[in-house]
Amino acid sequence: MRSILLHVNEDACMEARLQVALDVAREFNGHITCLQPVAFDFAVPGDLYGTMIAELIPVMQDAADALRDRTSARLEKEDVAWDWDQVEGPSRPLLMRSEGLADLVVLGARDPANDGKGPSSLAGYVAVHGRSPLLVVPESTRSMDIAGPAVVGWNGSLEAAHALRGAVPLLKKASSVTLINVTEQTDNESEFLACVDAAEYLSRHGIACEITEVDSGGRTVGQALAECATARGASLLVVGAYGHARAVETVFGGVTRELFSDPPLPVFTAH
Repeated sequence: MRSILLHVNEDACMEARLQVALDVAREFNGHITCLQPVAFDFAVPGDLYGTMIAELIPVMQDAADALRDRTSARLEKEDVAWDWDQVEGPSRPLLMRSEGLADLVVLGARDPANDGKGPSSLAGYVAVHGRSPLLVVPESTRSMDIAGPAVVGWNGSLEAAHALRGAVPLLKKASSVTLINVTEQTDNESEFLACVDAAEYLSRHGIACEITEVDSGGRTVGQALAECATARGASLLVVGAYGHARAVETVFGGVTRELFSDPPLPVFTAH
């Protein structure tokens, strides 16, 4: 994971994702590209002639420049390679344009567009529509132990398989890897890959893993995975990101929404 794309924004998760990006970059001798979108396309109710907007734009630009200067000064003291890209425009299209050649995109778990309240719609969008693996970092994180235990939420889907493949570099560094299947009923069992298939795949990469089946016990899948990861002292949780036909149920109403809303640890995901 040599090319790391970091979303820069003045929000509650900025410090957390910066620290995690630095930890990953150090471990893999990587390069951090700090992408700082600065969006001026907004409306002010009652401002028919755009007077207030015209006054706010330089204030917003000054704030963005101050964040760039503060963070750049910190990065100058770190032992990682980095560059800075401040671009005018909204975050979604700019991240989608830049993530194509990133090995990992680092975003916050809180929604930067909603004062840090609720799950990040930005992370949900990039997870489903992007093509690069995504690391979603909770606000409380101050470092990431790359060599700590890792938990993989496995349901046998293609999305879970994509996430597992993308996470191989991180799983190789982990002190232990546990594949956890939260048992649920399914009408398409023949379409799913068994846990042993995933374990065999990992073994070909020199990664040993434990397979564990967990009954949901009235919990949601997201709750069960989060509790299992916490109980094992994991530093990383790997899950698949679902979209299109399942978008309403998962990204904005199910497993992915739960984990993106308030994860107890960094969540690695891919679509």
